[in-house]
Amino acid sequence: MPKTPASLEAPERVSEAEEIDALTSPDFMTSLARGLSVLRAFSDQRRSLTIAQISHRTGISRAAVRRCLHTLCALGYAEADGNQFTLQSKVLTLGYSYLSSTPLTVSTAPYLNRISRTLNESCSLAVLQEDEILYVARSATSRIMSVSLNTGSRLPAYCTSLGRVMLAQLAPEELDAYLARVKLKAYTDKTVVSAARLRTILDEVRVAGYALNDQELEEGLRSLAVPVRGASGNVLAALNVGVQASRVSAARMIETFLPVLREGAGELSVLLP
Repeated sequence: MPKTPASLEAPERVSEAEEIDALTSPDFMTSLARGLSVLRAFSDQRRSLTIAQISHRTGISRAAVRRCLHTLCALGYAEADGNQFTLQSKVLTLGYSYLSSTPLTVSTAPYLNRISRTLNESCSLAVLQEDEILYVARSATSRIMSVSLNTGSRLPAYCTSLGRVMLAQLAPEELDAYLARVKLKAYTDKTVVSAARLRTILDEVRVAGYALNDQELEEGLRSLAVPVRGASGNVLAALNVGVQASRVSAARMIETFLPVLREGAGELSVLLP
């Protein structure tokens, strides 16, 4: 069964044993890891954070968080306003090399724009990174979620159509490890929080070749996703369309939107290794 990589630069997912070895290696830089964790603590919902809030989010001591923030501010990656800290535009340089050199971000915009124009709906491309989906490209016609989604945005994999398409491709032992790590939190009253039920859904997604998410992440949001495979046959990403549930039925998405998404995924696949 094809495996979904965490990124195009890492065709094989890192095993739990390999990850433990890396973390305990004498070459592992704890200070760098802490600094990266501090950077990732900021989000669309909380763009300004205190030391205490970052400490709570990351599990890093306040003293260590303070040192990380002092360094980030000194280098121009963050800024302090009293006890509130915000990231600065210089942070964008950290991801620019990936965005400017990866086929998934460099060459896909015309394809996503075409899909978006054809369906008159927002279209996104994402990869599976750790336990979340990471948006790497997006063509938006309107804002249909309470939070804005842009390149670099992250969402839980288990309750999104993009995430389920990629989770469905994991080997059994990888899925077991994922479910053991992740807490299945209910975002709406429709969110599936049963691991057994999620396994069944992922089996269905694997067979059908698409995932339909009906208001499990946010009320009023319905989305449909398909896998994007590279020349090797491995699933490297997922492509989706999101709509307002009140405007577009699930049946219409499968009948009308699914063929367009599958055609787009086929076109994108020729760009990937």
